[in-house]
Parts: sequence; C-alpha cells; structure tokens
Amino acid sequence: MSSMRIGYSEDIHKIKEGRDLYLGGLFIPNAPGLDGHSDADVVLHAVMESILGALALGDLGDHFPDTDPRYKGISSIVLLNQVLSLMDEHGYHVSNIDIQIAAAKPKLKDLKLEMRKNIAVLLNVDLANVSVKACSYNEIGPIGKGEAIKAISVVLLEENK
Repeated sequence: MSSMRIGYSEDIHKIKEGRDLYLGGLFIPNAPGLDGHSDADVVLHAVMESILGALALGDLGDHFPDTDPRYKGISSIVLLNQVLSLMDEHGYHVSNIDIQIAAAKPKLKDLKLEMRKNIAVLLNVDLANVSVKACSYNEIGPIGKGEAIKAISVVLLEENK
C-alpha cells in the first residue's frame, strides 16, 4: 500500500492597483492585482504551501524568501515547478487538490473551469482531480469589501510506485 500525505494552506494578499492579477496561473485582465514580492498569485501560493506542508518541508518563505531579489516579480508558475521538483525528489505526486478562492471581485464563476484546467496541467493530474470553488465573503471583512483575495488549498499526495 502506498503512503499518502495531506497538506493544507491558506494565503491572502491585499489588492494593489497598478499590478497585474494572476490567479491559478492565469492572467485576469481588467482587474487590479495583488501586493507581493512575486507575481502574488495567491492561488498558486496556497497550492505550493499545501504541497510543502504535506511533505513537512516548511513554507514558501523558507524556499523563496521575499528578501531575495531573485524572486522579485517572479512568476508563481516558476516557483511551483521548483516545489513540484522537490515533491518528485521525495517520491510523491499529487493525487487530488481542493482549492477555494475568496474574492469580492473579480467574479470568478466564469473562470473556475479555466483555472481547474490550468492547475491540472501544471500539477500533471486529471481535471477530475482538481476542484476550484469561489466565494465572496458577502461584504464581510477586507475580502468581502474587495480589499484582499484569499485562497485555501488542501492537497492529497500519494507515494510514487
């Protein structure tokens, strides 16, 4: 029987005018971006941290410190590929992943399938093994007031055979 590991992570970034918005590795046009050292893709950050957590390998700051100029403005896809290499080195692959995105704007209903497809390709898993859900926080707190976007990720890793 193969070994399995579960990882969980949450990430949140403030909205910042003048930056491009990336969610789940997709560029979202006509929307303000997120504040962060990299491209601030809150979805991929949560995905990476859930994988690192499942492997007990720390967090994003341990691997990609925001004090390191090499990561300034870097695509989160590049960072995800490095995390996936670590996962592979440890003998695991993603079995399935469940992601929730909390954002008052932009509305994500029409983007969820495209995000699922993109994340499935990035993680090298079947589309049926990637869930992306969205909620708005109903005008409650900074997320509900459109001041921040949050992502939660739960991942199941399975040992390679």
